[in-house]
Amino acid sequence: MHCTGVILAGGGATRFGGRPKGLEHVAGVRIIDRVAEALRESTDDLLLVANDPAADAWLPGVRVAPDVRAGEGSLGGLHAALSHAPGAVLVVAWDMPFVPAALLRRLRALGEDQAADAALPESGSRRGLEPMCAWYAPACLPPITAALDRGDRRVIAFFDAINLARLPADDVASFGDPGHIFLNVNTAAELAQAEGNGA
Repeated sequence: MHCTGVILAGGGATRFGGRPKGLEHVAGVRIIDRVAEALRESTDDLLLVANDPAADAWLPGVRVAPDVRAGEGSLGGLHAALSHAPGAVLVVAWDMPFVPAALLRRLRALGEDQAADAALPESGSRRGLEPMCAWYAPACLPPITAALDRGDRRVIAFFDAINLARLPADDVASFGDPGHIFLNVNTAAELAQAEGNGA
């Protein structure tokens, strides 16, 4: 099954003095480059979902597509990913510098092997899952669209309508400390934390 690696570059670029957070550096490497490298090792092609007019220059050679439904948050990003990709997608938010390619390959295999609609890693987050580091099949697009149509922008709004495979927390931990793997860089303090964690 064809799988597109999608970098979700959402948000209004209002932090770090207006500079898009994915362009910040961790251990000398831009976060967006770290995400792209992990996805290149686990998918068939790449797509950058971004609305910033400057996005075409961020990853030369990588196709850039905007949200189909603007202003719909992270769920709108997933909607755009599946709308612009020819098949399944592996999505990673562009503010997650430490997601390993091996974990992404495992999620893809889990989804494909179980013929699931989505495959997500379990974590200690408030949702218990990481929807911004996950594999989604094209079958997710209609329920995502339905959730947006009814005004439900929660990124998990469509989960009850799909066949969801979970990668157990113990399996996730075999790839590293989940707190490290799923660290989001949303603030200067979190950027400093990521820098302290290194590669």
